[in-house]
Amino acid sequence: MNNSENRRWTLIGPLTVALWVVGIILINHNGPADHATGSEILAWYKSRTDSVVMGGWLFMLGCLGFVTFVAGLRVRLAEAVGQASQLPGLALVGAAMAAVCGMLTAAADLAGGIDKNDIDPATAATFHHSVDVFFVGAELAAVLPLGVVAIVAWRTRVLPRWWAAFAGLVAVVLVAGPIGWIGLIFGLPVWTLGTSLFVLLGSRARMRTAAAAAA
Repeated sequence: MNNSENRRWTLIGPLTVALWVVGIILINHNGPADHATGSEILAWYKSRTDSVVMGGWLFMLGCLGFVTFVAGLRVRLAEAVGQASQLPGLALVGAAMAAVCGMLTAAADLAGGIDKNDIDPATAATFHHSVDVFFVGAELAAVLPLGVVAIVAWRTRVLPRWWAAFAGLVAVVLVAGPIGWIGLIFGLPVWTLGTSLFVLLGSRARMRTAAAAAA
């Protein structure tokens, strides 16, 4: 991957986070309480249909962006550890698994918003509360890309070691069930933004070095 390509795909990281944030805001705006009844959830689907559907759609696009971002990062990791290593591929697989679970998390409420006139309160409650199932799956799957980057960056310094330590810390938080949500909601977006920045800065440094050598 050349420096120009590196710069292009690193921009997907901030775009991914932006889509996640906007999607979550739209989905949760005036959302039902944690222990809302099925009737309250169905009423929310009916009153906030556009917000729920648009928010879910944007969030799912962000999940696709996350896979794209890690796919580009996989190339950088493979350059650092060698094509024979299984770690870069493992990071991409984990990102894909996390993205699928994340998309299903948003799709549950999106489906409720679309089918609001064809479902009863019990079905609405089932849609809304099924989010928890997919959320937990996303937590565990996200351990793989963060853990791989932590290991590779620590060994090869393809990213700063302190950032490798941060990635490792977030991975540990994700594994810890009761607090795993912190790693997914806060740690993963911060990691995505920071990794994009470090790769972008690294690409610019490479360009300056190449220009100096050519001169």
